[in-house]
Amino acid sequence: MATVLFAGAVAGLEPLLAIAQCFAYPAVWVLSEGRRDATLASIGVAIAVGAGFSVSITDANAWQQILLSQTLSVGFSVIMGNWIWRIAEFGAEKTRLLDELTAAQDELAALHRDAGITAERARMSREVHDTVAQSLTGLVLLAQRARRGFASGSLDDETLELIETSARDALAETRALVAAAAPVELTQGGIAEALERLAERFERETRIRVSVSTSLDEPLDRDTEVVLLRCAQEGLANVRKHSAAAHARMELTVASGDARLVLSDDGRGFPAEARAGFGLAGLRDRLALAGGTLEVDGTPGATALTATLPIGGAA
Repeated sequence: MATVLFAGAVAGLEPLLAIAQCFAYPAVWVLSEGRRDATLASIGVAIAVGAGFSVSITDANAWQQILLSQTLSVGFSVIMGNWIWRIAEFGAEKTRLLDELTAAQDELAALHRDAGITAERARMSREVHDTVAQSLTGLVLLAQRARRGFASGSLDDETLELIETSARDALAETRALVAAAAPVELTQGGIAEALERLAERFERETRIRVSVSTSLDEPLDRDTEVVLLRCAQEGLANVRKHSAAAHARMELTVASGDARLVLSDDGRGFPAEARAGFGLAGLRDRLALAGGTLEVDGTPGATALTATLPIGGAA
């Protein structure tokens, strides 16, 4: 209201001061709470300035010019004001949609993390059940057999040897599970040195020779390196448990936007119709989430696991 009265007052003092309406119209659009209020305020400015003109201009025929000029000015103000208001509303709506999209992406990322954690827990549960738990069950049965033999005086060295062998097998299986779930060490040297350290540790534990070859034409982001290292860990775990190999080889190449990790061994392989283990299924799912693929060749003496991952796909 003060803006309307001020514009009318200065126009009443001097017709040239009616230029104040150039500032009054934007002011009422900025200060109003809605488009309807701003439109009414613009009409009020036009009427007030027209009334001021009628006071400062004494020509009897001036009302026609006053009516025309104020009609044009209020029309221009309403058109421009609604246009700018619509742009502001569009910007606010775009910001709201962007916030909703960001929130949805954060929720989706959280769901992916939860799904990954759940899948990893399920994998570990099945691995423990299928390996360590069964070995410990066998140990219990052997211990019961040994107690009966001791009580009857028929305990022999064969039973004790079976207990020792079963305990060693359970220990090896436990170490394999621990190695597969070991923290990823990528803080020094990146994926190349991490693969070297992994191979050295595996060779010390299993006496299976592992050679590593890397060719990195492009740098890798950390998420991609983590997925590749997990692929190497799972592949070596399979070599440890199933291959009876004497030598294994890891080859990592990065070119044309893709990272390709090939883990091969000279072990006994497996037939094409053999059912894939839970570890490989989980690894295939992990790669699929990152846009990658897994290929497995069970040819005896040339068994190969090939993981292909687009650079940045794991982010």
